[in-house]
Amino acid sequence: MVEIRAITEKDAEIVAELSTQLGYQSNVDQTQIRIRQINNSNENCAYVAVFENKVVGWIHGFYTLRIESDPFIEIGGLVVDSAYRNLKIGKQLIDRVKLWAKDYQVKKLKVRCNIKRTESHQFYERVGFKENKRQIAFEMDLD
Repeated sequence: MVEIRAITEKDAEIVAELSTQLGYQSNVDQTQIRIRQINNSNENCAYVAVFENKVVGWIHGFYTLRIESDPFIEIGGLVVDSAYRNLKIGKQLIDRVKLWAKDYQVKKLKVRCNIKRTESHQFYERVGFKENKRQIAFEMDLD
């Protein structure tokens, strides 16, 4: 049985390790700081999936305001350990964010996914997401 619980700073090491499975290099200290910031924010949530006393996945969701559209909740990150995929753990994590989202009375849950991650695309479609658009993401360093 999988337990979904709120993330804590004590989860930082395994969360950082899981993040590397998606290609995000994060060290434990950075991850711990981010978890603290998320847990101190009313507009963010983060949960871990625990299976047999081991954290095997995590999800981060956040409330989003845009001038051009109604507010929504966006999944900022979701990863399930590759050894534990196809056990409905990702769906359970999403369901927990959906429950959190009820407090915000939003009508949509959104997620962005790298174009290369076709397995992720199939997962999101299986759990009820529909592709809305494709776009190019730009970023700029601010230093």
